Amino acid sequence: MRLSQWKFLPLILFFGFTTAFAQNGQSKLFETMQVLDTQLFEAANHCDYEKLTSMVDENLEFYHDQGGLMLGRQAFLDSIKNNTCGVMIRELVPGSLAVYPVKGYGAIEMGVHRFHHPGHEKEFSAAKQLGMTRFLDPGAAEWPVGEAKFLHIWQLKDGNWKLTRVVSYGH
Repeated sequence: MRLSQWKFLPLILFFGFTTAFAQNGQSKLFETMQVLDTQLFEAANHCDYEKLTSMVDENLEFYHDQGGLMLGRQAFLDSIKNNTCGVMIRELVPGSLAVYPVKGYGAIEMGVHRFHHPGHEKEFSAAKQLGMTRFLDPGAAEWPVGEAKFLHIWQLKDGNWKLTRVVSYGH
């Protein structure tokens, strides 16, 4: 009876190893996407167009539920410059990030992000660090914080990650 119990040990070890390998591989991808997300939005929040240019594919497709379709990196950069730079800060909602590999291409990153606009500085302590002090008004009423869902598709090509598709929805 004891000998028959041991015959399953190689299978248990094999499946345990492959599960551990898959989890480690997924963890590495998750960490990579988390770093890229942080870098992307630190650049956007600080109006760092050089960094954004290096992270975004020239043929970016950006789908926004309220703004429609935007095509190309330059249109994306212009939109940040003209609409969000210095007047909006984006942060990832803690615990909302999900990452999925795309075989032969890269990864899908999904989550919820929160936007802080003028008037929210009382709620978001980093506003001063980001130079948004011109909006500070101790007597201003607190505004609701905007949240939306997002999906990013990243391509890994020649060892470099580039953002190729964005879907932002639920605003």
